Amino acid sequence: MRLILNLIWLVLCGFWMAVGYAIAGIICCVLIVTIPFGLASFRIANYALWPFGRTIESRRDAGAASVLGNVIWIVFAGWWLALGHIITGIALCVTIIGIPLGIASFKLIPVSLVPLGSVIVPSDQYVPAGYRR
Repeated sequence: MRLILNLIWLVLCGFWMAVGYAIAGIICCVLIVTIPFGLASFRIANYALWPFGRTIESRRDAGAASVLGNVIWIVFAGWWLALGHIITGIALCVTIIGIPLGIASFKLIPVSLVPLGSVIVPSDQYVPAGYRR
């Protein structure tokens, strides 16, 4: 089922969302100082291509630098990408078949706003907060 959802996602919106993240990543890498944002953007572009079967987990060791970086990211690129996910998610939820895809698009909004301090893991390795491995 994941394969089918990922293929439909890729055709309908995954490719274009990944292109948006790749463009943001290229711009950030060109500006040298923002290379960490560019690397995070490329990581999210990979996730935007194939989201089913993976999830986002907060890093516990992320500190104040990632908070400051996330504020800068939100101002310059994050809100544009989040807006793209909102519009795409609403458009996908119009049909019954598109509802799981719309939910996946909404699931990408938090990481598009605050990419630093989070990591993308396979769903079978995800452990909710408060549980031990």
